[in-house]
Amino acid sequence: MNFRRGRQREEPEINFIPMIDLLLVILIFLMVTTTYSKFAEMKINLPSAQGETSQQVAAPITVAVAASGEMEIDGRKLAAGDKAALQAQLRDAAAGKKDPVVVVNADAKATHQSVVSVMEAARAAGLTQLTFATQNITP
Repeated sequence: MNFRRGRQREEPEINFIPMIDLLLVILIFLMVTTTYSKFAEMKINLPSAQGETSQQVAAPITVAVAASGEMEIDGRKLAAGDKAALQAQLRDAAAGKKDPVVVVNADAKATHQSVVSVMEAARAAGLTQLTFATQNITP
């Protein structure tokens, strides 16, 4: 006796809605718990040197040069190799300051050309006092 003669076999069905719900919950959990942090400053590894520390200047203009060639003047980033913008930013930073000193914080692996570009831009902007920052070696 065949009791299943009149019944048709039902095809198995995969329901994706619970899986999508689970993935959305996981995604929301990751978005809420993840911390998004931006570093406002460039990572610079200063070259080391021996010597005396200089006197603190009243309001120096700080120019940071990264190993990749990117530059930052008093917290404002510049593209690598943009000499005109560098000169304009130096001129703006020096506006209203009496005898400003440009402090160059160049990474130890920064190219010589990028440091020379900062020096040229400072000269073209009319800034004559220039110094370089280093880290002290402890003997």
